Amino acid sequence: MLLLFTFTFGFTQSNTKFKVVLDAGHGGNDPGAVKNGVQEKDVALDVVLNVGKILEKNKDIEVIYTRKTDVFIELRERANIANKAKANLFISVHCNSVKTGNPIGAMTLVMGMSRTGTNLEIAKTENAVIFQETDYKTKYKGFDPNNPETLIGLKIMQEESLLQSIELATLIQNQFRDELKRKDKGVHQQPLWVLDATVMPGVLIELGFLSHPDEAKYLSSDKGKEEMSQSISEAIITYKNNFFSVNDVVEVETIVSTKTSNTSKSNSTSNKNSYEKNTSKSNKTYYKVQISAGSKKLDTKPSNFKGLKGITFEKEKNIYKYFYGEETDYDACKKKLEEAKKKGYTSAYIVTFTN
Repeated sequence: MLLLFTFTFGFTQSNTKFKVVLDAGHGGNDPGAVKNGVQEKDVALDVVLNVGKILEKNKDIEVIYTRKTDVFIELRERANIANKAKANLFISVHCNSVKTGNPIGAMTLVMGMSRTGTNLEIAKTENAVIFQETDYKTKYKGFDPNNPETLIGLKIMQEESLLQSIELATLIQNQFRDELKRKDKGVHQQPLWVLDATVMPGVLIELGFLSHPDEAKYLSSDKGKEEMSQSISEAIITYKNNFFSVNDVVEVETIVSTKTSNTSKSNSTSNKNSYEKNTSKSNKTYYKVQISAGSKKLDTKPSNFKGLKGITFEKEKNIYKYFYGEETDYDACKKKLEEAKKKGYTSAYIVTFTN
């Protein structure tokens, strides 16, 4: 007898349109960064409105704004708007600023656990708007953007959303670098409340540093805002074309036992035991380190992965995800993660597998 079990995972798009929530950072009594005569809230709003106009020309895209005017919107409400809309993407637009040094360039942030260097200060700055809200301790359950223990306590709810967030962030940065010739500050994982609270893939774009006179002049100009808007829009449309399809359900068929003789009771019993053993194994939780993902299929030999052995991969749509190790003990997997990072996979993270 051949036992064939089909497991369905993923999700079905119930809407025919690709929903994008555009979030202009700050607003109202919260100007954000103010440097060289430029307010972050103004640049963010102008860019968001421009992006929205471009996307709305596509009949397959529905655009939802967290704000379209100069008003203050709580972080919690920004996340609620996206979650209630059952959006496919959440895009938050901001500008950078530093107190010392004179950096220049654009970066895109996704939800993550990194707590080092300048990027931690950016995370604190973008989260600090919480303090301007009434009764923030109750609303955010003690979340303190200045407390490292709070930042450590944040967790990534959906690794798959993170992967797609990284893909979108990479597309955005590629546009900035290749099309606009902007200084590429890269894609970074940071503990940002508004990204953690939204359930769909999302990014926070730092358009540039208002603390740099030349960059402030560019970002506040019509030319700069139009160019940045066009690049962001093209990245979103590319992402949509690559990852979104209506009524998209992924199915995996797994054969859990092989053909046996119906006349042999002992073989039938053996096969049943084999099935129960396999089922028991599949119900266990285990951990792998995801080190990279991309559209190109690579041979899993160590030379392709900086000497790491035991690489496995999974394919979803046109994306190959590459993993290092497979552990049933989380602490053992943390050691694998350390090994991967020492090899240069600084954005690697642990993925949990169950069933």
